[in-house]
Amino acid sequence: MKIADLKTAIIGCGNLGRALAVGMTDGGVKANTISVTRRNTAALSDLKNLKIKVHSDNARATRESRVIILAVKPYNVDLILEEIAPVIDASKHIVISVITGVSISHIAGFLPKSTPIFRAMPNTAADVKESLTCVCHSNAGPDEVALVSNIFSALGEVIFINEELMEAATVMGACGIAYVMRFIRAMVQGGIEIGFDSKTASAIVHQTVKGASELLITRNSHPESEIDKVTTPKGCTIAGLNEMEHHGFSSALIKGIKASYEKIEKH
Repeated sequence: MKIADLKTAIIGCGNLGRALAVGMTDGGVKANTISVTRRNTAALSDLKNLKIKVHSDNARATRESRVIILAVKPYNVDLILEEIAPVIDASKHIVISVITGVSISHIAGFLPKSTPIFRAMPNTAADVKESLTCVCHSNAGPDEVALVSNIFSALGEVIFINEELMEAATVMGACGIAYVMRFIRAMVQGGIEIGFDSKTASAIVHQTVKGASELLITRNSHPESEIDKVTTPKGCTIAGLNEMEHHGFSSALIKGIKASYEKIEKH
């Protein structure tokens, strides 16, 4: 089946679900093959304008689709699984969870035996087809794996990992968007502090961050090797880097990553 014609339901369409829906349509999936559900459908009026099907009937959306993407809050997952389980056909449906901290075995406990189940952790950059999506699966054959890979490849890069790393992947890929945004915000504020207006500071910082990422990706290099190229003896770059490290820049970031991971692990 062509991805463009794939009937997909996104159950519980919040910010991530919205990013997935928009990213899929931008990636070539026909809007009228996507159904999104949410209790408050008025919040999805922009998706309705794109010709995506919008309603609140989770069972109907499941019945009418092949791929079911679960994007609900973790505390709602059992209720939703109980609702859609009676209409799940293990020979037809592929279930993909993008829910933080919910294992494949937990989901499988509600669904017919041998239902292909995937856990995927994209991030909100799916909205602009620049997501990094980590995926693991159970009961899936090569065709299902290829299909899910194609879905998320339309939204950016895809990496298949072992399930025990999914929580770590959530922190690095999904929470990581927020970490980078906070870093960008601080850089913009610093730019304003030294004389730029907000718009100009933002333009400089955004392109600088994009350029730094592209250098590492294109050259497959280590950050320190690129840092060395711009840190001259007694220069302004090393002075700034040392001041940041004196105030715990790297340590604070590492501690933040560990705190997010420990929070997921406690659930």
